[in-house]
Amino acid sequence: MISYGKITLRALEPDDIDLLYKWENDMEIWDVSNTKTPFSKYIMKKYLDDSAKDIYELKQLRLIIQNENIVPVGVVDLFDFDPYHSRAGVGILIHNKEHRNMGYANDTLKALSEYALNILGLKQLYANISDDNTASINLFEKSGFEKAGIKRFWLKTVNGWKNEILYQKILA
Repeated sequence: MISYGKITLRALEPDDIDLLYKWENDMEIWDVSNTKTPFSKYIMKKYLDDSAKDIYELKQLRLIIQNENIVPVGVVDLFDFDPYHSRAGVGILIHNKEHRNMGYANDTLKALSEYALNILGLKQLYANISDDNTASINLFEKSGFEKAGIKRFWLKTVNGWKNEILYQKILA
């Protein structure tokens, strides 16, 4: 397990299926996660089974974020893991509104940055954030990510097109 401040990051467990099923099928977060269709429990079970494989094989890693009371409050993903170029993308979710703005996401990004640098040997992490997601922009900037570029008209939504900002953190 990986700990920092008020959080611990842990591997997915079979018992997490109901929690992940609930979170992945929450339509309120689909815009942020680029999800368009619901997930079945069968798909979630298959995902959990595959999660035991190595990050070098899957090119991704999902960890549960637990608070100081060992309550799961969210998930963090490393995706597009590229060991040759020493980089990976980051996605984070603190699901329940009552768990947000408590420092969990910031502690998670700090713990993940240390893990990525010291265990995985990565040089950088990046995140893609829609330009209207001010909470995520503030979080990633506070955690040392810098704006590296804008992808114009990148995200199609029911209300039109949004720009997406590329954030990057050089680890060492």
